[in-house]
Amino acid sequence: MQKMSFLLSVLLLACLLQMPAARANEAAPVNYITLVPPLVGNYDPGSKKLKYYKADIALRVSNDNKAKVEMHEPLIRDQLILLFAQKTEEDFATIEGKEAIRRDALLRVQQVLQQEEGLPLVDDLLFNNLVMQR
Repeated sequence: MQKMSFLLSVLLLACLLQMPAARANEAAPVNYITLVPPLVGNYDPGSKKLKYYKADIALRVSNDNKAKVEMHEPLIRDQLILLFAQKTEEDFATIEGKEAIRRDALLRVQQVLQQEEGLPLVDDLLFNNLVMQR
């Protein structure tokens, strides 16, 4: 009985010691802000034919920054539309090109938020869907 009581005490102590470590490993809570409606516009300005894109975009932000980012959504949308309008068919043609566009878009969003709020506020930008009509 004493042996069982000792083992339970050791097990309880081990669990209690692990709790702060588990909390330290928890990531800060995040939110995803979906830009609704999706972005739709023309791209490849040098082309003789009109080309369209449709981009469903989500922004990953911390809980603390969600309201600030939502407040600037019209400015974010404007900057992304201007960015995509400059891209060419070759930019959208490969996975690597789409990833480069995603990184450019994230950087543009972070720059505009840095100007407006003094911090980039957005941790990541994700394409939920990206469709081009050539």
